[in-house]
Amino acid sequence: MKDKWSPRARYFTLVVIVVLMAMAIWYIRPLFQPLIIAALFAYVLNPVVDFLEKRTRMKHKVAVNLTYFFTLAAIISIPATVVPILVGQVQVLTSDLSNLPTFVQNLLEQSVVIGGFTLSLSSFAVDLTEPLSKLAGWVPQNTIKLLEATSRNVAWLLVIIVTAYHFINDWDEFREWIFRIPPEDLREDVRHLYDQIAHIWNIYLRGQIALMAILGVAYALAWSVIGLPGALLLGAMAGLLNIIPEVGPFITASLAFAIALMEGSTFLGMSNFWFSMLVLGVFMVINYGKNIWLMPKMFGKSLALHDGVIFVAIISAVVINGIIGVLIVVPLLASIMVIGKYLRRRVLGLPPFLELDAEEELDEAKEE
Repeated sequence: MKDKWSPRARYFTLVVIVVLMAMAIWYIRPLFQPLIIAALFAYVLNPVVDFLEKRTRMKHKVAVNLTYFFTLAAIISIPATVVPILVGQVQVLTSDLSNLPTFVQNLLEQSVVIGGFTLSLSSFAVDLTEPLSKLAGWVPQNTIKLLEATSRNVAWLLVIIVTAYHFINDWDEFREWIFRIPPEDLREDVRHLYDQIAHIWNIYLRGQIALMAILGVAYALAWSVIGLPGALLLGAMAGLLNIIPEVGPFITASLAFAIALMEGSTFLGMSNFWFSMLVLGVFMVINYGKNIWLMPKMFGKSLALHDGVIFVAIISAVVINGIIGVLIVVPLLASIMVIGKYLRRRVLGLPPFLELDAEEELDEAKEE
């Protein structure tokens, strides 16, 4: 019996393993989405666990259990108070959208007098009301489909809950296992790549979730103060849709403007037109603050991706994989770029990491 396999046998075995792994991944692909959700959930909670361990000297297991089960209890209890309010506002919003074509038709049948000239808008009625009718029918119909798809399989929810707990509890051991897979002379490179990629995900993912929460609360509070019907639901939509650049804010602003124009304020004594302009103004102020202050403060230039690339990636993710794809596509793309830069420098015989190269040059200069 040979002690070592021949190169041909080793290559053949490698090919077989790769093919079998590819087949297994293809077979279990429906499992990826709940696993990604569980990983995102664990990733968001992990800083809380670290905080409890460092500040209170709490054991890791105790910190994980306290954080996880407290969050789970909050997730279960919050809908009991929030859902009835949201259901009522969904009904109001659906009713308003259903009446939108008739409202626009009546509005366009009126004439506008500007400087002694009378402008008739009736010629635009056919062109505008047809797509609005489709929009009004699309929103409630697809909302129901979304709710049905979300609650279709309780087993996936169980997978997410259990997997998220183990991600939080056992991540350190799993990470060290990954570090031991490559040959010993490459482990330092793998650790450095991990640090770079973890930094990208920290900046983007937690920043994006925090940004959605901040904007959702800001819009909901601001619109509630001025009396916009359905302000809580519209604020939640504004925060959620903010993840889709340009398109998401446009959809939110359009819906808020249309509802304000049809319903008016619940307590402000102004015309519907001027109230809709006020709603739009509030939206623009918050959106402007997001662009010039919140986003630079949270993200900076850490992703090193062009805005156009981010836009195309997010829109593609919306089409292909929905909200989960939108959350992970940008940091995933940035992570691939980090690995690509590393491989390129290795292939060209250059130092693998630019910052390490700069540190070595600085050390050499000090020695001279």
